[in-house]
Amino acid sequence: MLRLEKLTKTYKTGDQALKAVDLEVPEGQVMALIGPSGAGKSTLIRCVNRLVEPTGGKAWLGDIELTGLSQGGLRKARRRMGMIFQEYALVERLTVMENVLSGRLGYVGFWRSFIRRFPQSDVDEAFRLLDRVGLLHMADKRADELSGGQRQRVGICRALIQDPALLLVDEPTASLDPKTSRQIMRLIVELCKERALAAIINIHDVALAQMFVQRVIGLELGSIVFDGNPDALTPEVLTQIYGEEDWEATIETVEDEDAEVAAK
Repeated sequence: MLRLEKLTKTYKTGDQALKAVDLEVPEGQVMALIGPSGAGKSTLIRCVNRLVEPTGGKAWLGDIELTGLSQGGLRKARRRMGMIFQEYALVERLTVMENVLSGRLGYVGFWRSFIRRFPQSDVDEAFRLLDRVGLLHMADKRADELSGGQRQRVGICRALIQDPALLLVDEPTASLDPKTSRQIMRLIVELCKERALAAIINIHDVALAQMFVQRVIGLELGSIVFDGNPDALTPEVLTQIYGEEDWEATIETVEDEDAEVAAK
């Protein structure tokens, strides 16, 4: 599905955000990127869809070399990569439905997108997605009337209506309360399973990553220092990624919440 070969990003300041990263994400796998601020998590996601241009290495989506595409080819390839943003990136004055349909802009012609006239099949799919995430009744609400959790659900719908093969998710819970954060992570994972979607989720909350994803990548100073099952995130591994801390408390919290879910 996604393959990174020696992917590198060095900024003009000389700071190296990514250091020859090798990574493969198979179809249907939901993976979390964890690590301290400045580790390169957001840079990695943005280098995949070239919102940030890598300075070395290659990125492949299936048999398409993303790093070798022209701008025209890249626009077409981005249809297959849905992006979910930390700050939602919605157009505040537009309705929920209009924001969701904006995910189809890469498929319709300029004039149809300019006057926001979409095929009926796109409109029908937008209604189905909004129903799936529990927002069908808010289709005509303006985006600026929504709560943070509702905005993130709209962002998820906008990404999914592209019919992507890969989701790139940048800090989806950073602005949300703990309960809503769990709901959003659960929803993303469920939708990926339903659609056999691969996903890379950049997340600061280690406990959430351990609760929901299949695989965790730990980044530190632009390099992968951990790649494995969430259960393998021992205090020693977390110390290697983040530095000294009472990681036993984090692990116990995850185990308690897992037991609580299993008991229901």
